[in-house]
Amino acid sequence: MHRDVKVLARTFEPVKLTGVDLQQACINVLASPTVASKRFLITIGDRTVGGLSHRDQMVGPWQVPVADCAVTLADFKGFAGEAMSMGERTPLASVNAPASGRMAVAEAITNLLAAPIELSRVKLSANWMAACGEPGEDAALYATVKAVGLELCPALGISIPVGKDSLSMRTQWKDEEGAKKVTSPVSLIVTAFATLADVRGTLTPQLNASDDTTLVLVDLGRGQNRMGGSILSQTLGQLGDQVPDLDHPQDLVNLVNAVNALRAQGQILAYHDRSDGGLFATVVEMAFAGHVGVSLNVDLLVLEGDGISDSRADVGDSKNWAGQVSARREELTLKALFSEELGVVLQVRTLERSAVMQTLRQHGLGKYSHEIGKTRPANSAIQVGVGEIQVWRDARAVFSAKLHDLHQVWDATSWKICRQRDNPACADAEHAAAGAPLDPGLHVNLVQKSRLRR
Repeated sequence: MHRDVKVLARTFEPVKLTGVDLQQACINVLASPTVASKRFLITIGDRTVGGLSHRDQMVGPWQVPVADCAVTLADFKGFAGEAMSMGERTPLASVNAPASGRMAVAEAITNLLAAPIELSRVKLSANWMAACGEPGEDAALYATVKAVGLELCPALGISIPVGKDSLSMRTQWKDEEGAKKVTSPVSLIVTAFATLADVRGTLTPQLNASDDTTLVLVDLGRGQNRMGGSILSQTLGQLGDQVPDLDHPQDLVNLVNAVNALRAQGQILAYHDRSDGGLFATVVEMAFAGHVGVSLNVDLLVLEGDGISDSRADVGDSKNWAGQVSARREELTLKALFSEELGVVLQVRTLERSAVMQTLRQHGLGKYSHEIGKTRPANSAIQVGVGEIQVWRDARAVFSAKLHDLHQVWDATSWKICRQRDNPACADAEHAAAGAPLDPGLHVNLVQKSRLRR
């Protein structure tokens, strides 16, 4: 088939964050259907049919649906198995279709990396969707296939042996106002699969609540914090002109090698990738799974690209200068917390953080790895922030909320759907229990009984 296609140039406005309230942004992002709990969808099916499920969606004693990937066992005797994950960044395609394809592949791999994978054993399935025939869409599809199939995957050393396509992604109808049509952007849904020699090295987002620990962000976006297509921008009714991208494929290869090295040394307590909702959603989900408070510090994340001159003469009087600096710092904080650049958050023991940072440096990631905070377990000697999510900048807390309150916001979407689908009283009770501070969770207590003799 021969097709003559033309590139359609589109222009977009940058995301405007001036005047956006941080607390309201946190609530809106957590309540967005893309970020919010998918409990309503997961609990309608049996997650352990066959008895070979090693890692399902629900994580930890409180069964929080935040797992990065699925892991199954190959048989009932050994520890070999398989891991599977997904990745998609369709909203980015409206601005930059090739970037959306690269991000979909990279997200699938950062999700899969929770399991002890070897990158050379990863296989992808690509589900392509586009509205062929629409202005610019054929060219966007070609550019995305080229970016993924001819450039990115060979650079990563992985292949796409299987996939499918749907090339009529539009719907048309007529009503009293006339003809209507909705056209979908180019969409790539990636499923990643890898065989595992031993599934027991699988990591989860559940924060360790007992040790003195530090959170480390490995930022593959290299501090750019591009906001286009992010959940925050969507809640503001904006799209943006610059979207996240995998600019350096070798960074992703280095990340896989670094995480596997740290995993082999037992230095990672919890793992979660940064994707929809950005760093804030990533850390909050980890806190939900572990029922432990977190104090985040974004000072290291708002230094790059500040753009504010230290000379007050440039902007007039000191009050005006201070106001501009403050507004800029607020915007940089929002970008640090809600940009959806590629990256992962690792929980490590504070005593081992120097060794962890050294390993990351050895794999070429030291410059883009930052200590971003600490956990606040209930038995901590420092009781400030226990049971809370705090965000610190410039030696002060710019955001603070109880973990239970945030969990209720995050669970509300599932609750509202369950009320329509299930018994409303049961849905209300389940929602009320989500994130309850006094809930002990599920625990196993094995009791060995001696055989009685007659």
